[in-house]
Amino acid sequence: MIQEAQRVEFGDYQTPAVLAREVAGFLKSVGLSPRVIVEPTCGLGAFVEAATEVFPSAQCFAFDINHGYVDGFAVAGERVSVEQQDFFSKDWKTFFAGLAGEILVIGNPPWVTNSGLGAIRGSNLPEKNNFQNHRGFAAKTGKANFDISEWMLIKLLESLGQHQACLAMLCKTATARKLLKHAWLHEFPVGRASLHLIDAQAHFQVAVDACLLVVHTGITGAAKTATVYRSLSFAEKANTLGLYGKELIANIEDFHRLIDLDGIGYYTWRSGVKHDAAKVMEFTKTGSHFCNGLQDEVAIEDTYLYPMLKSSDLANDEIDPTRLVLVTQKHPSDDTAAIREKAPATWKYLHTYGAQLDARQSIIYQKRARFSVFGVGAYTFAPWKVAISGMYKTLKFRVLGSVRGKPIVVDDTCYFIPCHTRQEAEFICGLLNSDLCQRFLRALVFLDAKRPVTIDVLNRIDLKRLAEKLGLQAEAKRHLAAAREFENGRPQLVFEKKRPSAKSYRASPKKMQRSAK
Repeated sequence: MIQEAQRVEFGDYQTPAVLAREVAGFLKSVGLSPRVIVEPTCGLGAFVEAATEVFPSAQCFAFDINHGYVDGFAVAGERVSVEQQDFFSKDWKTFFAGLAGEILVIGNPPWVTNSGLGAIRGSNLPEKNNFQNHRGFAAKTGKANFDISEWMLIKLLESLGQHQACLAMLCKTATARKLLKHAWLHEFPVGRASLHLIDAQAHFQVAVDACLLVVHTGITGAAKTATVYRSLSFAEKANTLGLYGKELIANIEDFHRLIDLDGIGYYTWRSGVKHDAAKVMEFTKTGSHFCNGLQDEVAIEDTYLYPMLKSSDLANDEIDPTRLVLVTQKHPSDDTAAIREKAPATWKYLHTYGAQLDARQSIIYQKRARFSVFGVGAYTFAPWKVAISGMYKTLKFRVLGSVRGKPIVVDDTCYFIPCHTRQEAEFICGLLNSDLCQRFLRALVFLDAKRPVTIDVLNRIDLKRLAEKLGLQAEAKRHLAAAREFENGRPQLVFEKKRPSAKSYRASPKKMQRSAK
């Protein structure tokens, strides 16, 4: 019996025979007639068996890294060649170059990320390189993570090149989108593409959004769009995704209808406080003491404690904070040693749990003061905020104020813009929750993504144009002039109304509170 860690490492979740037959039958029903079938990660052979039955005249080549599967392959024969092969070491370009006629590449590559393999110390990985060309912070954090199947599918498309072929693969819908974006941006000769949704829970007992991705290769000049269908057919269309500039758009048709709203963000959207140590840095209040995530009661000052909300709070409309977070800095460059004089009990607490804080592995804490946090600035301590969860399918925005004189902060799974007054925050929140803006966001956002809402998406919303379309130009002129004052202390020149410099808020939190009244 295969061990669970090995099952994860090799993506060893076998395709049910019934699903393999449905996929092969669907491909035949749409006119596919391959001369050659290739299964790069064949496993127990469900796809090989189904495809050779549906396409009886095709030659089939099957590969798998597991010698046990290859040695016991049940469907090997005159038309089926089976070989033990590590996907990552095979020269796929040369292999495809030796094939003649239309090719069908079919299968179900592993559904696991490179970081997931790292967690179990797996070695079933391609040679490490930043193939997505992420830069700076994105290359150091989550954006550098990728599905192994993403790398494999890119390699297959790249190797197929100008061959007349069809790639038909089961994968996560997020992986399918990343593959298409990569192919379109790098001008791969791909043509018709579609995503056909499947029930991964029913077939694989995993709660992910998955599909059959179908891509035809050897075609130039095709539109950079792909239609999503709700089943293994072309009967029920869900939406059409596509490339606009260098970005992938969830519903390209709706986006073009609302394209006037794609413009200047005015405000700079920010993610919340990042500390990577919830059990040490987050608290609930118990009488005169605070209880941390380790269930330890501690007596510390409230000097550096702020009421905090998380994505789940915003998504569930629970905006009365029940927890507090220890924010050790006002700016990333601040020396945390100042805590020793201002709040000695807090300083002692940080040292007591110093080992847990020092064990934070993210590279962003390197070369920073001990006990540092990330994602802080003048905007963090604004008296009012408009915030949204980044992790849930709800796209509702909320107004956040202060609790007992302390501004509510959000964690790094949320996004927000800082505001000076409640009136400003409520106006901006009203714009963002309007039906017009919500339709625009739904055209941009992939709701099945791990983090549907991103800063990149939020920064595309042109609040001035949105206000104009809603007949709120006067209110926009009054409020949006201050949109960047938390960034540079200057009002927006495109508006006539000027506001007090945000420098004063940086210098005096009390003034921020007075402004909120």
